[in-house]
Amino acid sequence: MKYDVYGIGNALVDKEFEVTDDFLSAEGIEKGLMTLIDEARHNHLLASLKQSFGLKKRAGGGSAANSIVAVSQFGGKTFYACKVANDEFGEFYMQDLHAAGVDTRLDQVRSSSEGKTGKCMVMVTPDAERTMNTYLGITSDFSAAELHYEELKQSKYLYVEGYLVTSDTSRAAVLEARKVAQEHGVKMAMTFSDPSMATYFKAGLAEMLGAGVDVLFCNQEEAFAFTGQQTLQAAIQSLKPLAHKLVITLGSEGALVVNSDNEVKIAAQKIKPLDTNGAGDMFAGAFLYGLTQGLSDVQAGTLASRAAAQIIQVYGARLDKHVHQAILQSI
Repeated sequence: MKYDVYGIGNALVDKEFEVTDDFLSAEGIEKGLMTLIDEARHNHLLASLKQSFGLKKRAGGGSAANSIVAVSQFGGKTFYACKVANDEFGEFYMQDLHAAGVDTRLDQVRSSSEGKTGKCMVMVTPDAERTMNTYLGITSDFSAAELHYEELKQSKYLYVEGYLVTSDTSRAAVLEARKVAQEHGVKMAMTFSDPSMATYFKAGLAEMLGAGVDVLFCNQEEAFAFTGQQTLQAAIQSLKPLAHKLVITLGSEGALVVNSDNEVKIAAQKIKPLDTNGAGDMFAGAFLYGLTQGLSDVQAGTLASRAAAQIIQVYGARLDKHVHQAILQSI
């Protein structure tokens, strides 16, 4: 196969700010979740954040994109299908992915895409919790037209982010990608992405999951929200029929990798977090890299745990390539 992982997801330029809990309360922002906002709200919030705190960092983002970049930085071969506009942010986003070694066709997509590239304001409070307000812009129009089927057919895994559930055209693109993947023996992995997706878009996520996927990533809160269960084991039993391999992150308690006949506990790394933005994305990307390179669940999980521990010690959702290689050599 030409690619280890082919990802589809939103294309967002992240703008990160260090904020206070009082600011979130004053602006009526729900802490710890991703909330979709319109352009007017985005402009108001951006001006307020810049005035009150100043921009900490600008970087390429998007849940699946962060994971795909991680796979690439570890040494995997990747492709990312997404949609950006023919603007400065779109150019920045494309160059950022290419610099990380991720193949795209964004030069082709950008040339015919009017509108505005999506942006995400990432607000980090002193307890390291990340809260996101997202203006999707043109990425909400991601459709089957941007799927690039030949690259998908030449991949080991299709990886899909749950955030795509919020757009009818994007959800339809996921279903089409899933169909093509099944027809060509490409395995499918998916992440719920955020508790708000599992809470408010449960039916759409179920449609995207269909009869089940090869790998499903979620955290404990998302597992509870999607299944309606109140204990971890009950949630696992509800989710097991939907995935050959279920990977549940448990924060400071580590993670669980659940197969049909066994559970593997992944130990947590004991560190003090600075910024939890991108932790789940990094875990999924590292685990997918391990999976595509023949690592065991324990090895892939350990790699993912160590990578996630590194990302929450820095601002932003991505690490430099040399850091990825150092983590890989420690396994």
